[in-house]
Amino acid sequence: MSTTELPASHAELMDGVYRWQRHVYDLTRKYYLLGRDKLISGLDVPSGGTVLELGCGTGRNIILAARAYPDARFFGLDISAEMLDTAGAAVAREGLSDRVMLARGDATDFNAKALFGQGSFDRVFVSYSLSMIPGWEKTVSAALAALAPMGSLHVVDFGQQEGLPGWFRTLLRGWLKKFHVTPRESLRDVLESEAERTGSTFRFRTLYHGYSWLAVIKLGI
Repeated sequence: MSTTELPASHAELMDGVYRWQRHVYDLTRKYYLLGRDKLISGLDVPSGGTVLELGCGTGRNIILAARAYPDARFFGLDISAEMLDTAGAAVAREGLSDRVMLARGDATDFNAKALFGQGSFDRVFVSYSLSMIPGWEKTVSAALAALAPMGSLHVVDFGQQEGLPGWFRTLLRGWLKKFHVTPRESLRDVLESEAERTGSTFRFRTLYHGYSWLAVIKLGI
């Protein structure tokens, strides 16, 4: 999908949400986007491997991953031009432009070959983006389709706060709604179903009493 074909309403919404927030995003989100570093440490990228992040935002995760796996190449996709401006500047500032490539696109429907010149990836990860993407289930399918043989999809996002007090869940949901974020109640079921459909292995962890969910789908040969 080309930039001109992006779904205008969602792209414009995300640009509006993050036009100013992107400047303080990383400073504020570190307190409640929990589990992101666990995802990165668990990528286990093979030597010379390729990694795609869907919903790369400010570039925080992709930069940390690039530092952790210095011989891998990284690709980041986001629908927000505002976020990509911030991410591109951060990547350049860190001296990673030779290993990190960014592109604007829709995570539910993208052509990786056209965007990056790379048809498949050893790892694909999605960090706290599915809870913001309309039709997020399509992102899961698109991510799996972009994997190379023996590749793996890594997802971290809000859980259902199942082990936390009800008042906390109510307050959190109200706060997240202000940013057009909706924790996906069926996230685990969808990921497990996609793993079964593709004949893949599925690993799932609840973090911080269900505040966050972390999952990995690994393809077979």
